[in-house]
Amino acid sequence: MSDQENVSSVILDVGDKQAQQLIVIKLGTSVLTGGLKKIDRAHLVELVRECVMLIRLGHKVIIVTSGAIAAGRDHLNYPRLANTIANMQMLAAVGQSRLIQEWENLFAIYGIHIGQMLLTRADLDDRERYLNARDMLQALLDNNIVPVINENDAVATAEIKVGDNDNLSALVAILANANKLLLLTDQLGLFTADPRSNPDAKLIREVHKIDEMLHKLASGSVSGLGTGGMVTKLQAADVARRAGIEVIIAAGNRPEVIQEVVEGKPVGTRFLPLESPIENRKRWILAGPPPAGDIMIDVGAMRAVMERHSSLLSKGIMSVRGTFDRGAVARICDQNGKLLARGICRYSSKDLSAIAGRHSKCIQDILGYAYGPVAIHCDDLVVID
Repeated sequence: MSDQENVSSVILDVGDKQAQQLIVIKLGTSVLTGGLKKIDRAHLVELVRECVMLIRLGHKVIIVTSGAIAAGRDHLNYPRLANTIANMQMLAAVGQSRLIQEWENLFAIYGIHIGQMLLTRADLDDRERYLNARDMLQALLDNNIVPVINENDAVATAEIKVGDNDNLSALVAILANANKLLLLTDQLGLFTADPRSNPDAKLIREVHKIDEMLHKLASGSVSGLGTGGMVTKLQAADVARRAGIEVIIAAGNRPEVIQEVVEGKPVGTRFLPLESPIENRKRWILAGPPPAGDIMIDVGAMRAVMERHSSLLSKGIMSVRGTFDRGAVARICDQNGKLLARGICRYSSKDLSAIAGRHSKCIQDILGYAYGPVAIHCDDLVVID
């Protein structure tokens, strides 16, 4: 029986039991290599087969793939190189074409096309570029093309890198308005302790709240094969769930793991999404550009923002840290520096410092111009619970 016939027979058995979903699947280097130095092509074949099964059932799939640098090292026969940014970019440039060719060839077996997207932080920082990326991603999905996404390591530097593909996958899930984000790793999920050193460690099946204790559990659990570990997966889960996306951390070597996740079976560690998804603009505020500065507010403004979800007025501002232009995203903090919210500023840091503590009606007189009576409008503000 051919691969295509095998897929079809499974589909006939499964039927259309679950609603159509859009799932973002992030594959770490440890999953793609199976712990070896090069891409495990046999495992890649299995992962593609599972993705095709979902597509034939009417689901949409987006792949966020690591492994470009590993593929580059393999193709160049593991050269001895200094650990410099330029050398890593060189390996990524060589390996990215090899990696995308593997994906293309394997999906072509089933007559499915893929489309490559290489992203950097700069593509998500700018509102217009963010929307352009979202529209292109949607166009691929509308035309039944599987997006295969990676960070553009060949050109990215520290200033424009997302930092790891865990966080990149969360931003992609938000871009695509996905139902689920599946982070496949070399572990079964998040444990109460590191299972590699503590035999009493228990798998955490479901997470309702990401708190300081959970961050402590995740710290130190890092694979030596990639740039991410449980810490970055927890960061990604926190961002995605705030946008109403369910997140699952699971073992990439588990048979049929992708299908089981889509069917809602208890696999790995599941992070429940917040009940109310954030609107598209607020999603960008949350997951797009890194904050350019901090705005410290008083108790009255804190209550207005946190409890009544009101706009931030200049009168409630105590001080401003950092230098940024109008339209930048800033953190809103209390007097002790605790993060309360993030928002798009209607005035520059210089202007905000000048009008801090003053009534809105004074803005025109102080600055000689005004962009409206609020410092940050409630529609441009995301409260951090």
